[in-house]
Amino acid sequence: MAGTDPPPRPCEVPPPPAEASAPPQVPCPAAPSVRGGERWRAALRDRLPVWVQVRCGLERRTLAALAVVLVVGAVLAGRYFWAGRPEAVHAPEVVGRAGATVTAPAGPPQSSTAPQAASAAAVAVPPGSSSAAGSTPAVVVVDVSGKVRRPGVLRLPMGARVVDALRAAGGVPPGTDTTGLNRARVLMDGEHVVVGVPAPAAPPGALPVAAPQGVPGSGGAEGPVSLNTATVEQLDTLPGVGPVLARHIVEHRTQRGGFRSVEELREVRGIGDRRFADLRPRVRL
Repeated sequence: MAGTDPPPRPCEVPPPPAEASAPPQVPCPAAPSVRGGERWRAALRDRLPVWVQVRCGLERRTLAALAVVLVVGAVLAGRYFWAGRPEAVHAPEVVGRAGATVTAPAGPPQSSTAPQAASAAAVAVPPGSSSAAGSTPAVVVVDVSGKVRRPGVLRLPMGARVVDALRAAGGVPPGTDTTGLNRARVLMDGEHVVVGVPAPAAPPGALPVAAPQGVPGSGGAEGPVSLNTATVEQLDTLPGVGPVLARHIVEHRTQRGGFRSVEELREVRGIGDRRFADLRPRVRL
């Protein structure tokens, strides 16, 4: 038909746009693994004060220095405590005479004790003598005076007799009276041997003495015993004084350089007030 419009064409719908392709996924970089050294460094850094962290920075050299300081401190502390530990202290050994037997005096046990008996067995070595236990033999020191060629203080082996002391002193001149001298008697340490004058008569049961008659130090019926010159045998004749206590008196006299008064006898071990009262009228300086 003329004049008619053509029918409208259907509306064309544009195709939907294609979906945008997703960007390729890039794998995330793996987190760096924490090493063991870095782990304990971080732990140590967290426990230190802030001022230490700021000042030191916890570098490798700083950590090494801290480790050295800690090790040195631990070693010093261990050494200090080890040196300060208690140690057992042993009592010194008593050097006894070879073959010597200590017997208690036969008298009233007023002040005699076991330590006194033990000390009686010790070797009395004067200052300056060179005798050591186990290295050199024990010696006795005796004083020989009177009619001998070389009088003086002699050091003789343990067990020496009076005849050995006379021989060491040069011998006795011919014609010297040695009637009261027992030359076979065993010498004791600190003894005084006087040669040339007969000894006084000794009480029954007493050992023969070498002191001359009328010379200070003789005991018995002649008078009081001299504390500064009497021998062990002479002191043994006093009432209540045995061989052990007599040696204590001689040792005290040697250490003090002689008695200055009779009252000083109280300071000797084994002499109490009662025994001193018995000895007071029988002794003198």
